[in-house]
Amino acid sequence: MIEIRYTGDALWNRIERALEKVKDRLNRVTSALENAGIPYAVIGGNAVQLWVAQVDESVVRNTRDVDIIINPEDLPRAIIALEKVGFIYRHVKSIDMFLDGPDAKARDAVHVLFAGVKVRASDQEPVPDIENITMIQNIRTIPLEGLIRLKLIAFRLKDRVHLLDMISIGMIDETWLEKLPTELAERLKILLDDPEG
Repeated sequence: MIEIRYTGDALWNRIERALEKVKDRLNRVTSALENAGIPYAVIGGNAVQLWVAQVDESVVRNTRDVDIIINPEDLPRAIIALEKVGFIYRHVKSIDMFLDGPDAKARDAVHVLFAGVKVRASDQEPVPDIENITMIQNIRTIPLEGLIRLKLIAFRLKDRVHLLDMISIGMIDETWLEKLPTELAERLKILLDDPEG
């Protein structure tokens, strides 16, 4: 059983601090990569926030980590640039990540995918390249179609939830099925047919 230790302002301060940590991590990572001239794109929950907020801010979900795409050949330079702002590079169980300091947890790290490389050998397609990016505010992300493809390829619970959020506000509809390869279209069709899960 979980003991309730926080209430009132202490509880809300704790929640706000958690959100601020992710925002700070995102800003530090993107600034360090920009300053080093390393191409990148923000993906994952932060990218979903950027796109969903364009349509309906009430559907924006919080995220606990930062996910980015870089070119594989830029990893050594990224390690140097991000270590300068306090991150520690780790490669664990085929996952490349940057921990936010020596006491950080992997679940709230910066996770790295490589442009043009499949995350898993069985994936339908590789991670999109980052030659074509979209700037939202001062953050580099991938175009919406690339983000949707990534979410459909991974298709974990959180990816399905993000896709369902986009369906719920009309960002994704039946017209997307013809834009996708068969396997990804089939996954999207499952969600379109049963948006309540």
